[in-house]
Amino acid sequence: MTNIILCGGSGTRLWPISRTLMPKQFVKLFSNKSLFQLTVERNSKLCKSQFIVSNAEQYFLALDQLDELGKKNNKYLLEPIGRNTAPAIALACMALDYDEIVLVTPSDHLIKDEKEYEKVLKKAKELAGDNKLVTFGITPTFAETGFGYIEASLVNGDSSLVNGMDVVNFHEKPRLDVANEYLETNNKYTNNQSISYYMWNSGMFCFKAGVFLDELKKYSAEIYNKSLEAFNNSSKDEIIRIKHDDMINIPEDSIDYAVMEKSDIVKVIPSNISWSDVGSFDALFEELPKDKNQNTKNDKHISIDSKNNLIYGEERIIATVDVEDLIIIDTGDALLISKKGSSQKVKKVVEKLKETNSQLHNIHLTGHRPWGTYTVLEEANGYKIKRIEVKPGKRLSLQKHFHRNEHWIVVSGTATVTVGDEKRYVRPNESTYIKMGELHRLENEGKIPVVLIEAQVGEYTGEDDIVRIDDDFKRD
Repeated sequence: MTNIILCGGSGTRLWPISRTLMPKQFVKLFSNKSLFQLTVERNSKLCKSQFIVSNAEQYFLALDQLDELGKKNNKYLLEPIGRNTAPAIALACMALDYDEIVLVTPSDHLIKDEKEYEKVLKKAKELAGDNKLVTFGITPTFAETGFGYIEASLVNGDSSLVNGMDVVNFHEKPRLDVANEYLETNNKYTNNQSISYYMWNSGMFCFKAGVFLDELKKYSAEIYNKSLEAFNNSSKDEIIRIKHDDMINIPEDSIDYAVMEKSDIVKVIPSNISWSDVGSFDALFEELPKDKNQNTKNDKHISIDSKNNLIYGEERIIATVDVEDLIIIDTGDALLISKKGSSQKVKKVVEKLKETNSQLHNIHLTGHRPWGTYTVLEEANGYKIKRIEVKPGKRLSLQKHFHRNEHWIVVSGTATVTVGDEKRYVRPNESTYIKMGELHRLENEGKIPVVLIEAQVGEYTGEDDIVRIDDDFKRD
């Protein structure tokens, strides 16, 4: 069984922790591990390999975090632009054998009952082997309006609950009164009845790769045909890279709309697996460890008569006095304060940031790149100062800038610097200067990281003022 891990999404409801270039699935929120890493660890116990579907930026984050786990020989498919889950899953399945059973999971869900999860997956694998499309329904514990629901036919009591149920319908996120009706219907069940049973839609699936593609071709032929064209035109070296023009031609749709709602071979397995999509700060609060006053544990938090607060911050001291039921998130470049229960509105803050052309929704002060990281130390009109760290054996692209000059001062390691036709070594406490418009490259040929301070001076210091001439990572 292959685990197809979908890494798309930017997690806007967890801003400012989650940003476009460092979305929530890669943020290390739980015992210094990310939701992505927990997903890999959990599923690798039953799956022989991981197949990562992501964009180019998230690919390098996944690569680094898989390396931390010691997971090698993974498959990767890179999408230049997202077209929702149906094309993403289709493209991955086209790279696999017809009879390969796949477990499709988001990369940003938390599952705590792994023993029950293992039982559920074994049943799903069995049903998938019988050419069924299997989805996983989470038994609702309260009337949640932020999830879609799966309506299934419940018959034969416990046998149906254990062995899987036929799907009647998929429902969009309901109003509160409708969600309450779903729960009331579930609670009325007795063993001699056949009724509809409602579960949260987990967004996880299990099926044979070829069976899914057959159903996609049957019910959403245009998505299938355009996906096949894109796959056939893709480059297939170590990584499958889909071309932008081919990807944009694929109709955008979810697997639910494209296949699951139309197919007559769909089964749903009720899954009591202590599941959370960690889709809001209220959901995150429920999962984090608490102190005796029910504040989330944080070494940077000083609490004076404060309780029931979510406190997140890794740099500055956060002191609270006589406050309760608050969400306080400090990331260095942004501060969020919200009432608990209102955190779904955080995505409206992100919309406001986009309207003002701010980059705060896009990237943290520390940006992750395939060659290492950079951290913005200070920025004002006319200049920007960064700390840059380059991994051993890595190098930046051969590039030039139109709007800025750069000064590099090496702090540790030995940097190999190319400026124009000249190549030289710059050691700790030495510096070099790159004039606006000059071709240049920074490289670490050593065994330890190279750390340097970069001072940019110019009329414009945005990250998009880069013209790449040559790049090891095939970025535009």
